[in-house]
Amino acid sequence: MKYLPLDHKIFIQNRKRFVSKMQKNSIAIFVSNDEFPLNGDALHGFKQNSDLFWLSGIEQEGTMVILFPDNPDPKFREVLVLVRPQELKEIWDGKRLRANEAIAISGMTTIVWEDLLDGMLQQWIHLADAIYLDSNENDRKNNLVRTSEYRFIDEMKSRYPLHQYLRAAKLLKELRGIKTKEEVVVIQKAIDITEVAFRRLLQFIKPGVFEYEIEAEIYHSFLSQRATGAAYHSILASGDNARTLHYTSNNNVCKDGELILMDFGAEYGGYNADLTRTVPVNGKFTKRQKEVYNACLHLHDYAKSILKPGISILKYTDKVGEEATKQFLKIGLLNKTDIKNEDKNNPAYRKYLYHGISHHLGIDVHDLGTRTEPIQAGMVFTVEPGIYIKEEGMGVRIENNVWVTKTGNQDLFKNIPIKAEEIEALMRRKK
Repeated sequence: MKYLPLDHKIFIQNRKRFVSKMQKNSIAIFVSNDEFPLNGDALHGFKQNSDLFWLSGIEQEGTMVILFPDNPDPKFREVLVLVRPQELKEIWDGKRLRANEAIAISGMTTIVWEDLLDGMLQQWIHLADAIYLDSNENDRKNNLVRTSEYRFIDEMKSRYPLHQYLRAAKLLKELRGIKTKEEVVVIQKAIDITEVAFRRLLQFIKPGVFEYEIEAEIYHSFLSQRATGAAYHSILASGDNARTLHYTSNNNVCKDGELILMDFGAEYGGYNADLTRTVPVNGKFTKRQKEVYNACLHLHDYAKSILKPGISILKYTDKVGEEATKQFLKIGLLNKTDIKNEDKNNPAYRKYLYHGISHHLGIDVHDLGTRTEPIQAGMVFTVEPGIYIKEEGMGVRIENNVWVTKTGNQDLFKNIPIKAEEIEALMRRKK
């Protein structure tokens, strides 16, 4: 790993939180993600199962976490399963974790090699009444690939058909949605790395630069600061490209007089940042660009002001939509007739703001958490309103990440320039 070792207290706490929700005399088993084939004999870069990482901090393939708090043998109440290091594989693919290294990362003291697990697991299963198994229940999931966790579910149900099976994902959705202060420290590190990259870009962007050159600057900055890399495929969308929400071609030249919408963030220690800023390519907003930008910033600030415990994401989104309607009237995007004739199921403002305002953030960029239940203290959200104007070939989005507190929220991006005048001033100071 590129990043410095994390405090394993994070993972010890996370396991305690999960175990506290388990039924009596139950066992929970978590398996690694697959190593996915690419083309020929190549593999995609390995990415650990988020739930397993949340419990252990282990990023290595072939890992399992087994939690059995009522096991009669205390030594096996928490078990970390690892692939046994093999000389030939290490020659090709690099060193694998030794037991002492895995203990230091995870805080788990019982290590079992994968090739010895089968007989031991059978004994533990026979002692347990119920089995928690994991699955990907992220509401945004839209593929049907039968991954390792689903194949493991099939295998377990075939071998042990008379046990009660329970959904680990239901508990994890609740638990992972609320971050501990130790987790927020790691998120803040990812954000700080992202800030350095953004300030670098303000010195780099100018007419004639290609979007992919900006992307290269981002990666250079991230990796030089020990980030794992980008949290997601960076969006560098100049001019009308900014109206495409997940624009990732990043192959156009940035032109004088255009805006460029930049949506990117670093991953550090398994946790993610998610920043969006929209800046003028030539360093100076036009009057109209600044008008639209300031309307978007107003929505951003308004959204932050109401994002607090007790409101649901759905209600929060509706209230931001009402404020967007007022702003769009002010800047000439809507008129009173548009509002009078709008479809209540598809409000008029949706023509210019056609995505949600916030999502949970953490180990996954679109992290686990509820949309319908009231927001709780400890949750981390993006705040990212946008304004997209087809007639003007313009898109503006402004995004920060906030940690919800008992009385409101804490802006984790508070040090990153956001006002139009701040951005212009920094862009003027090019070397």
